[in-house]
Amino acid sequence: MNFALLSAAAAATGHSATPAWAMLAYLASGVLFILALRGLSSPGTSRAGNRHGMIGMAIAVVTTLVVHPPMTTELLKCGGCVPDPQVLDRLGLAEILAAIAIGGGIGWVIARRIKMTDMPQLVAAFHSLVGLAAVLVGWAAYLNPEAFGIVGPDGMIHGASKIEMALGIAIGAITFSGSVIAFLKLAGKMSGAPILLPARHAINLVLLLAIAFFTFGFWHSQSLVDIALLTALSFLIGFLLIIPIGGADMPVVVSMLNSYSGWAAAAMGFTLHNTAMIITGALVGSSGAILSYIMCKAMNRGFLSVIAGGFGAEASAAGGAAKEQRPWKRGSAEDAAYMLGEAEKVIIIPGYGMAVSQAQHALREMADLLKEKGVEVKYAIHPVAGRMPGHMNVLLAEAQVPYDEVFELEDINSEFATADVAFIIGANDVVNPAAKTDKSSPIYGMPVFDVDKAKQVFFIKRSMGGVGYAGVDNDVFYMDQTMMLLADAKKMVEDINKALAH
Repeated sequence: MNFALLSAAAAATGHSATPAWAMLAYLASGVLFILALRGLSSPGTSRAGNRHGMIGMAIAVVTTLVVHPPMTTELLKCGGCVPDPQVLDRLGLAEILAAIAIGGGIGWVIARRIKMTDMPQLVAAFHSLVGLAAVLVGWAAYLNPEAFGIVGPDGMIHGASKIEMALGIAIGAITFSGSVIAFLKLAGKMSGAPILLPARHAINLVLLLAIAFFTFGFWHSQSLVDIALLTALSFLIGFLLIIPIGGADMPVVVSMLNSYSGWAAAAMGFTLHNTAMIITGALVGSSGAILSYIMCKAMNRGFLSVIAGGFGAEASAAGGAAKEQRPWKRGSAEDAAYMLGEAEKVIIIPGYGMAVSQAQHALREMADLLKEKGVEVKYAIHPVAGRMPGHMNVLLAEAQVPYDEVFELEDINSEFATADVAFIIGANDVVNPAAKTDKSSPIYGMPVFDVDKAKQVFFIKRSMGGVGYAGVDNDVFYMDQTMMLLADAKKMVEDINKALAH
């Protein structure tokens, strides 16, 4: 999406009728983007989905560069004359290719070095860049509308184009500032606890009304003051919408910001008269909104309250610390290995703790050892496990866990009653029965795994002192059939594997 914005912005030197072949090329790229989304819906087809998306983006960028020859500062240097087109195109193309090479090089280095545990904040950072690119494109169109072909006979920007620019800038600014806060929270550079401002909903409503007011003013007068205030207020409300949201709700935030970035790109696509950007932005925006709805349902959150910001914040803040100390049982790797080896059916529930310790490879090795002993092994993935949608699926795929052993909540929850062992590694809130029993809990109503129905529960956790992202204690710790395995997840699983091997 970043390449679509940047290349289209750099290439917008005029807007004559788009050739038929270019429309077909944009259509082909749109079809490839749809195939990419379809492929990314399953771990088994995700690689093909990524390839389709890359090919589609390459077609869109190349087509845009061919249809709209690049413009350079030579136009300004010659004082209104028409420079040699060959020189103009050669210099402009070189600048664009250099920018793409620099950006692509940075992306390649990041992709090589990034840890899977850092992927959520990386996604948030990328969303911020998409939003910022939309803001810059909108301002470029305002400052030089002739180059974008959006000026009418009266010398004013077309009314529709002003609305498109205002929407693109507003959504882009909200995406940028909101994504910056999400990045800081996910990276641990800012407290993950909700930061509740007095009367924040009233403040947000006033800001939204002010943004609408200045959008109307910009449409009516094309004033620099209106578009500047529109931009500033949009940056501000982006911060205010995400600051009240706690760490437990970050998966929904990441998904929603993804949707915002798509709509910002689509709005800029109309300004640039770029079909590929409109298609891509609409696909990203709609798919992100659908995913956000699914995530909200999985967390028992209201979809509209996500957009409003600070959903569930009061409850999360009131959730507080853990309950008073109760009796619990501590186990060892040898205890776990013996009971796992004697089981007929084991269901593994991974969470963010597995990601932090990078235990997915050791976990797959444990599953292989159990299968050699004739044990049936399945993985249960909650929609909001980890810090972003699909986080656990990606980690398990990285460890080459067979796709047919991985199940979503609604497909496997009924099987816990027949499981000999529920093996919880790094998860917490997604197995907390308070979601079903405690109406005062901030996670009440959230669908959770019925691990309490399993004959035996092993719960890997660093210590008994901490609580989950929602900030509430977990009754599973204290159940009669639960054995706590307190250690680093990777080390504990490796010790279990040693015991199983012997």
